[in-house]
Amino acid sequence: MILSGCGVFDGSEIHEATLSLLALAKHGCQYEIFAPDIKQHHVINHLTGKEMKEARNVLVESARIARGKISDLKKFNADAFDGLILPGGFGAAKNLSTWAFDGPEASVLPQVEDAIRDMVSRNKPVGALCIAPVLLARIFGQVKVTIGNDPGTIRALDSLGASHVKAAHTEVVVDTKYNLVTTPAYMLDATIDQIAEGAEKVVKAMTDLMDHIST
Repeated sequence: MILSGCGVFDGSEIHEATLSLLALAKHGCQYEIFAPDIKQHHVINHLTGKEMKEARNVLVESARIARGKISDLKKFNADAFDGLILPGGFGAAKNLSTWAFDGPEASVLPQVEDAIRDMVSRNKPVGALCIAPVLLARIFGQVKVTIGNDPGTIRALDSLGASHVKAAHTEVVVDTKYNLVTTPAYMLDATIDQIAEGAEKVVKAMTDLMDHIST
């Protein structure tokens, strides 16, 4: 799993991250957590929604979710893993990429793009929740993904050549060409139990792809 900080407005969405980890554990999967060792774009007070005048580090903040057991993304080795998951949260659009500021013209952090491309080149599944699927569209272009039903984001995906599928809270969309699995999560007005179900379906779809690829 690649995290982008800690907190929906400037990092990883905590529910999506932790419930994805729970889903992995429930499916008997072992996991490791990574984050880039970079400066966070900015810090948001999650009580007021206002920017704070301080600086934080994405890896250090992500370690809060990982309970300290986390590695620098530079150490990621695609050969060591069967799948990769990216939770949402604005950190995916602010720290892992510049999507929040540049939309479809965004750049993706090279470490993140390399990790995703390395997995796809090995036919290993990549799961993405909430806003994170935009990274997959920015990297590969003509992919089938979902980010829920937000018109502006859908138009941006269309401009990249992506095929967007509107999906409900607990639905997943699978791109069998690239072995990508996406779900809207909090891109819709979801409840935490719907996030849990969506995360579990992402993991289940990824393990099904793993089984299919291995045969």
